[in-house]
Amino acid sequence: MPKTMMQSVVSQLQKERSRLEVELHRVTAALTAFGKVYLQGSKPTRKKRTISAAGRKRIAAAQRARWAKVRAKKSA
Repeated sequence: MPKTMMQSVVSQLQKERSRLEVELHRVTAALTAFGKVYLQGSKPTRKKRTISAAGRKRIAAAQRARWAKVRAKKSA
C-alpha cells in the first residue's frame, strides 16, 4: 500500500475511534442518569413530613418525663 493510502486508512480509523468515544460517553451519561431507576425500580416519592411546634413540645415533654423517671430510679 502506498504511504498516502495507509495514512488515509489510519485517519479514518482515528475518526471512527473518536466518534465511538463520544457515543460511549453519551451512553455512560444516560446510564448514570437512569441507572438507579433501572436497578432499584421506580419507588414512589413520599412527601416529607413536618411536625408542628406544639407536637415537638409534646414529644420533648414526654422525653423529659421518661428521663426523669429513669433518674429517679437510679437515685433511689
